[in-house]
Amino acid sequence: MIQIGIIGGAGYTAGELIRLLLHHSKANINFAYSTSNAGNKISSIHQDMVGSTDLHFTDRVNPDVDVLFLCLGHGNSQKFLENHFFSKHTKIIDLGNDFRLKKDKVFQNEQFTYGLPELQKDAIKKAKHIANPGCFATAIQLALLPLANANLIHTDVHVNAVTGATGAGTSLSATTHFTWRDNNFSHYKPFKHQHLGEINQSLNALQEGFDSEIVFIPNRGNFSRGIFATAYTNFEGDLEDAKYIYKTFYKDAKFTFVSNEDIHLKQVVNTNKCLIHLHKHNDKLLITCIIDNLLKGASGQAIQNMNLLFEFEESEGLNLKANFF
Repeated sequence: MIQIGIIGGAGYTAGELIRLLLHHSKANINFAYSTSNAGNKISSIHQDMVGSTDLHFTDRVNPDVDVLFLCLGHGNSQKFLENHFFSKHTKIIDLGNDFRLKKDKVFQNEQFTYGLPELQKDAIKKAKHIANPGCFATAIQLALLPLANANLIHTDVHVNAVTGATGAGTSLSATTHFTWRDNNFSHYKPFKHQHLGEINQSLNALQEGFDSEIVFIPNRGNFSRGIFATAYTNFEGDLEDAKYIYKTFYKDAKFTFVSNEDIHLKQVVNTNKCLIHLHKHNDKLLITCIIDNLLKGASGQAIQNMNLLFEFEESEGLNLKANFF
C-alpha cells in the first residue's frame, strides 16, 4: 500500500483525487494539506464525502510519502517545493503548469516527465516526477497526435473548445458566478491560451519540422464539467484513411477510443475516457474530442500516471461510469 500526500486539498482537482484514492486498492491517503482549512474535516469542504472518510486537513506534511500530488494554482508548485523537503524516494505528480515545458522541467536536478500516457507511456513508467498535462492541452493533443505522428499536419489547425465551469477552479470571479454563467456563453484568451506551449511541444516531438499554427479559441460553457473540442485542418486522404491512422495510433491506449458514431459530452463526464470522432468534408478533416476536464484532463490522468509509475494496472481506481441521465 503506497502512502499519498495531497497539497492544496480544498480545490476541485484535489477533491477528485481524494474521491478516486479512497477507492484505490493499492493507495492510502496519508495527509491532505490545506493551510486555510487545517483541522477541518475533508467532508466539510468536499461535502459529498460525508460518511466516506473521517480524514482532516492538515498544515503539516509527511516528507516520507511515496507520492506527492501538487494541486496548487499555476506557478505555485515550484515555490512550495522550494520551501518543503521530501525524501529521495518520494515521487511527485504536479497538476499545475510549472514543469510542463522543456525549459521548466528540471527542479533541483530532478527531471519532470510530461505525463500524457498516449504520447510517452514508456517514459512515464521510468520517471520519478510527472508534469500532468493541462485539460485543454490533453483534449487538443489527443485530437492531433495521430496526424503529427504520421507527419500529416502541414497547414494551420483551427481549434474551438468549450470547457465547463469547474475549469476555472473554486475561486470566484466575475465569469464564474452562477448568475453570469447560467444561460451564457463566451470565449476567453483567444489565440494565446497558456496550454498552447505544451501542445506545440508535443506535436514538435512527433512531427519533425512542425511549424503550423494552432489557432485556438477557448470557450466557457454553462455546464459544470467536461471539454468538447473540435479541430479541423487539411487532409488529403479519405475518411477511412483517417480512421486507420487514429485507430492504429490508439490501439493500445487504455482510455482513448475512436468512435464511428457522433459523440457527445455525457459519454465521458465522470469518467477517465477520451472519445474521438472523425468527419471528412472536401479537403478538411474534422476531429471531435471529448473528455472530463477534472478526470482525464486532471485528476484521473494523474492517477493513471501514478499507476504507471508503480506498475499497477493502468485502470486501477479508474473504472468509472458516466452519469448518462
